[in-house]
Amino acid sequence: NYPLYIRSVPSQNELKFHYTVHTSLDVVEEKVSAVGKSLGDQRELYLGLLYPTEDYKVYGYVTNSKVKFVIVVDSSNTSLRDNEIRSMFRKLHNSFTDVMCNPFYNPGDPIQS
Repeated sequence: NYPLYIRSVPSQNELKFHYTVHTSLDVVEEKVSAVGKSLGDQRELYLGLLYPTEDYKVYGYVTNSKVKFVIVVDSSNTSLRDNEIRSMFRKLHNSFTDVMCNPFYNPGDPIQS
């Protein structure tokens, strides 16, 4: 439950997103435990909108191996639909899988872009 990689565009805002990401990890844990208790589809990896704030919307995704991904987007960006967010998470998951399959990567080290 600690971030391995945080990237912000523009990069000077990176520090202010640390709190948002850590808070969203708590919400992810709540949603994962709620899904585990229900008889829902266990293969659904996309958690959807975790919580909206005044400035941002926070979305979550959990892999089968319990790796959590969080994407924070600007609330004023109304052009992003749910299926586009799902697509971003799928691409991010595939990229993460490629990093983990790299024989020169040491698990637990920060991921370098």
